[in-house]
This record gives sequence, C-alpha cells and structure tokens, in this order.
Amino acid sequence: MKREVLDSHYIKLVANIEEYFDQSSEILWDRRNKIRIIDFMGEKIVAKAFKIPHIINRVAYSYFRDSKAKRSYENSLMLDDFVPKPIGYVEFYKFGLLHKSYFLSTYYPYDFTIREVLLDKSFEDREKILQEFAYFTYRLHEMGAEHLDYSPGNILIKYTDKGYEFKVIDVNRMRFGRMSLQQRVENFSKLWADEKDLLTIANAYAALTGADSNTLEKWAIEASQKHKAKVNMKKRLKGKEVVD
Repeated sequence: MKREVLDSHYIKLVANIEEYFDQSSEILWDRRNKIRIIDFMGEKIVAKAFKIPHIINRVAYSYFRDSKAKRSYENSLMLDDFVPKPIGYVEFYKFGLLHKSYFLSTYYPYDFTIREVLLDKSFEDREKILQEFAYFTYRLHEMGAEHLDYSPGNILIKYTDKGYEFKVIDVNRMRFGRMSLQQRVENFSKLWADEKDLLTIANAYAALTGADSNTLEKWAIEASQKHKAKVNMKKRLKGKEVVD
C-alpha cells in the first residue's frame, strides 16, 4: 500500500479507507468509478474509488506514470482554492501491480452545478452565473491550468454573500503550462452549451482579456460543434441516441 495524507488528523481514515468506504451508505456516484461520502469524526469526507485498471494500465500506473488517485491529489494541491480541499490518496497493490486506489477530499456543500444552469433557461441569475463562470475559468487559465474534462457535472457552484463561488472536481486529467487564447476558449467545448450561452461566456471572457469578441465567439462555437459531432458519431456507432 502507498499513501499520502495532507493532515495527520486523517491518518486513521486513510489507513482504513476500504473499511470506511464499504460502510458508507451515502452514494454520490456508482458507475465505473464510485464516489461516496464518509462521516469521519463528524466531518463529511468525499472518497472516490477508481475502477481497477486493466492489466496494461496496471503495469503503466505501477511503473511508468502516476495513478489517477495520486494525480487527483497532487493536482488538487496545485489548484488550491479552485477545488475542494484535498486530504490524501491511497494505492493498494496486488502481485506488485496497482489494484485499487482512492482519492479523498473534504465535502464541498455546493448548491448546483453548471449543468442545471445550462439546461434551465429560466434559472435565476442565469446570465450573471455564466459571466462569473467565465471569470472563474479565466483565473484558472491565468495560473496555467487547463481542465481536460471541463464538463458540466465537474463544475460546482455555491451561493455566497459575495456572489457565486465555483469549484472544479475530477481533476486527475489536467494540463499545466502556457495556453494560447484559442486553447483557452476551446476549453469550454465540453460544456455542451447552446450557441447563445457560448456567446455569453465567450464575450465575458473576451472582456477580461481585451481580445476581439467575434474571434473568441467563432473559436468557442467551432470547438463546441466539433466536440458534439465527435461524441454523437461514437453514439451512432454504438447504436445510441444522439443529443443536440
């Protein structure tokens, strides 16, 4: 077993994560990966159990690259206040290869995700939320961070006295470094937003950068259309219903 914990207060939790995870009945996600809320000494902790990788990735994660759990933890440390507070990660090995892995963070009491805002055209403060989301993303990009799965369910939003607070989750796939303006705008492509919402976001982003809004609008729409076409093509090949 390999593990790392940010605060010694959580050593017992991390050391016994399998037991705590199995005993939790509060399930947030239960598909390929599993996410549950653990009550640890009166505090809500989010634990993500990653799917046991196939043999090729077990070898890769054991010898050539970091596991998703470790990347989630280390990326969270780099992202600071853009994410829920990280606690640690744990890796379990079998026959010398990675078997199970967990990433733990504090629970973030969000009110909704960006998905609800994009789907509900009558959502209260809708345009303001999209504009503040553009600013949040701009700050993320300014620190050289690109979330490679910047999809609606990974963007959490909370009401505060000062406005809306945003956090990103599922950060094992990040890219750090300098980004071109086009790369920045294309980062919105996985939102599956309609054209009007993309224009709102792109215009707000343009105002922050001083760039030409028409150019950013064009890049945002083209990237979104390309992503939708790619996803729908895969669905057609699998005989699934496509989504506009």
